[in-house]
Order: sequence, then structure tokens, then C-alpha cells
Amino acid sequence: MVIYISLAIAIIAFFILTFLNSSVFGAEPKSEQFLKYPNYKDGVFYNQSLTEVMSPDGSFIKILKEWINKPKDNVPKNIIPIIKTDLINFNPGNEPKIIWFGHSSYLIYIEGKKILIDPVFNRASPVSLMGKPFKMSDEYTANDFPEIDILVISHDHYDHLDYQFFKDILPKTKQIITSKGIDVHLKLWGATENQLTSLNWDESASIENFNFTCLPARHFSGRKFKRAISLWSSFALKTENYNLYLGGDSGFDTHFEKIGNEYGPFDLAILECGQYGKYWPKIHMTPEETVKASKLLKAKVLMPVHWAKFALSTHSWIEPIERAVLEAEKENVSILTPQIGETFGLGGEQNFEKWWRVV
Repeated sequence: MVIYISLAIAIIAFFILTFLNSSVFGAEPKSEQFLKYPNYKDGVFYNQSLTEVMSPDGSFIKILKEWINKPKDNVPKNIIPIIKTDLINFNPGNEPKIIWFGHSSYLIYIEGKKILIDPVFNRASPVSLMGKPFKMSDEYTANDFPEIDILVISHDHYDHLDYQFFKDILPKTKQIITSKGIDVHLKLWGATENQLTSLNWDESASIENFNFTCLPARHFSGRKFKRAISLWSSFALKTENYNLYLGGDSGFDTHFEKIGNEYGPFDLAILECGQYGKYWPKIHMTPEETVKASKLLKAKVLMPVHWAKFALSTHSWIEPIERAVLEAEKENVSILTPQIGETFGLGGEQNFEKWWRVV
């Protein structure tokens, strides 16, 4: 009997170790390359302000209780209707166009380039039982996408870096802009040195007339057990005629005002608005903070993202956008609320239906 038990334990240990060493987790960067950076110390990157992932009054037991008692509309009751745009043959005309795919994934057609940000189309988890996206009326796959001029990855969390989709879209991708340390994942998955540009905060890189400046965010990173061994960032994208803020994930902090003063005003700020919770207030913004951040960034128009695809918190799935729209109206902020898959421009005077209310 002891032999059988030992054998069973050995088999289980083998499968666990095999799983933990699978490619989906990525690779670990070498710390030596980051020692010169002021936001890196003792093997990890740091936020500009003291930032706990969990608040002092939080606990795993309290969070578990919240999940057990989460509202019934934490996920949509019905299938979300989306617009299936022909991305390959789409002609944006002379003005920039954006297509949002839910959560923080979107495609920007601007000045002859196609720029894809944080594409996630499978699940926000390394395992099939967790992080499943909401059911939608149609699905986008890598086969639906044209050749991508620039792929931007803000950080390595599963809801922003989809291993399988990255592998699928890589043959169509010319250049990749990302945060320090994330390049080791991407190289493991097939990206070449010539494709990759990884940046620390306040570093810039240009691809033709497109200038990307890597900027601070208040968040963290990690795909396995170690946190913060790679960087999390926002990006300012400046083209010949436009200035865009690509927010990634961030809690509210003083960096928004500083970025607005130094790099703004922005024609559009794309900011997270969802997956917040009372026990992790420093790493995600409330909808009201999202609107406030857009004003500090001196953005002409706000587009709230990080909602409508995954239930990574306990709030109602439509609560983020409802609160953001209400706050934007109160603060006189122009806000874009497109349907998933819908094409739209940068102007604030666009008529969008409150499509989420009929789901």
C-alpha cells in the first residue's frame, strides 16, 4: 500500500511540475539587466507610491465571502451581441478608427498603421477552468486580423497577454512594443530580437513616425508565483497628427496629473474601468477615478475599457460603464461607449446606444 501511495504522489508531483514549467507561464527575466533602473530594487520593480495588492483590512477569507455572495448579474444573463467587422478589408479612411474587442483589447487604424493593444481572446487564466470570457454572439480569432504593424503589450497578466493568441498573431506581427522584462516571455514564444522593443518608464522608441513613450502605472505583474519581476506600464502614442494615451492597468495616483502636464493634452485616453474591489483599491480604479484620471491627463475624450469580457471582480458586469457614464455626464467629460466590434473615431460627439442594458 505504501508503494502505491508513494507512486501516486510521485505521479501527481510530476504532472504539477510539468504544468508549472509549461510555456504558458512564460520565462523569468535576469535581474542584472534592471539594476540600473531607479524603479527596480531587490529583484522586483516598484510603483511610485506604496501600493499593497490587498488592502490592510482585506483577507482571502473576506474576498472568498464576497465571491460566494456576488450578485447574479456578475456575468451577463444572455449572450452579448457583438459586431463582426471585416478587419482585413476594413478601410478607415483619412481619420483614425478604433475597434474594441472587450476588456482591454483594441485595434487602432491610424495614419496608415494598424496597432493592436493587449489582445486577449481565449481566457484570463493559465487553466481552462478559470478566466473564461463571457459568451458572445461571435468570436474574433487571429485569422480575422490583418497584418499588424505594431503590437503593444502593457504587462504580463493573463487578461492582457494571451499566450495562445500571441502565438497565433505573431506571424502577422511586424514590431512589438512592451514593458521591461516581458520580452523574455515573448522570445520564449517565438518573437525575435528584431521584432522587440522593451522599455522602462520614461523611455521612448520610434517606429517610423510613431513615437511610443513608456509611462508609469500603479499596478503589478506576474504569471506564476513571483510578482513584479517584469514591469507594468502605460504608453503615450504620438503620431504626426494625434496624441493618444494607452492606459494599461492602473490604480489612481499622482502619475496621471504629471503625465498630463508633461505629455498631454491627449486626443483620447483609453483607461481601465472595471474589476475594482474594496479589498484591492490601489491597483484598479473605480469608474469615478477613471473619469478624474482622464481630466488630469487633459484628454479630450475618454474611452473606458477593462470590462465586458471577464468577471475578475464581484461587481455587476455593467456597473463599471453605468457609473462611468454617470460620472462623465456630471463632470462634463466626453465618453465613448462603443459596442464590441464596432468601429468608431476619436471625436466625442458620437451617438452610441447603451447596448449593455439589453443583454
